Amino acid sequence: MLPEYFKKELGLKYTENFLLISGPCVVESRSVAFRTCEKLKEITDKLKIPFIYKSSYAKANRTSADSFRSIGMDKALDILSDIKREFNVPILTDIHSEIEAGIVAEVVDVLQIPAFLCRQTELLEAAGETGKVVNIKKGQFMAPEDMKYQTEKISAVGNKKIMLTERGSTFGYNNLVVDMRSIVIMKKIGYPVIFDATHSVQMPSKDSGVSGGNPEFIAPLARAAAGVGVDGFFIETHPNPAKAFSDAKSMMKLSRMQRLLEQINSINKLARSFKPIV
Repeated sequence: MLPEYFKKELGLKYTENFLLISGPCVVESRSVAFRTCEKLKEITDKLKIPFIYKSSYAKANRTSADSFRSIGMDKALDILSDIKREFNVPILTDIHSEIEAGIVAEVVDVLQIPAFLCRQTELLEAAGETGKVVNIKKGQFMAPEDMKYQTEKISAVGNKKIMLTERGSTFGYNNLVVDMRSIVIMKKIGYPVIFDATHSVQMPSKDSGVSGGNPEFIAPLARAAAGVGVDGFFIETHPNPAKAFSDAKSMMKLSRMQRLLEQINSINKLARSFKPIV
């Protein structure tokens, strides 16, 4: 069961189920954003899954300077604001600097700290000071138990509305591996733990300065995380991933989302019925 603040702060229903954070990697256009959110809202209402719409208004972490970053901060935030109003869903997006925290917090409900920035003390403090829910993505270079210290940077400014997200760890060059033990370890810190099923299948910088990926592993890894008892899933999705402006090779196709969510929903319910083995 999700903490009470998910109902109070985010207005989410169905909090006895796992949380879904989902949407295209980046805000590309109004049409793609609306089409994706409409379908996700339909699926999650049907399956009684609490849903937060996710899309980045800008991508600051790019392998190549030539990669797409944003349609413009104001335009992207306007689209996210319209999505929130039209579909009555909470919104999550990334921030990359302290100055962005207050600006973005006026529009969205959850501020996300990107994995590469998860140790940036001033950024974490600024996010916490907004009073918004903060999702910290575990860096590919971080041990799961060390995420405790990142949560303390936010709780120290009086904000305990925190989530932690596992997104795989660096495994040699151009590859990531998911250690399911990290979900169990981070849950002991005392905050909800989310599994990022799409960034976990990335192959960073694999294809001529653009991250590749193995999307065929999204479903198996998500099913495994459901069996471990994760509190939620982060799944980037797009109507046509091949034409996506960012993370084209590691997103789930929108038409396949319902089947995936049905599978992890079944596994998650079974896992939650188990009594601890001590």
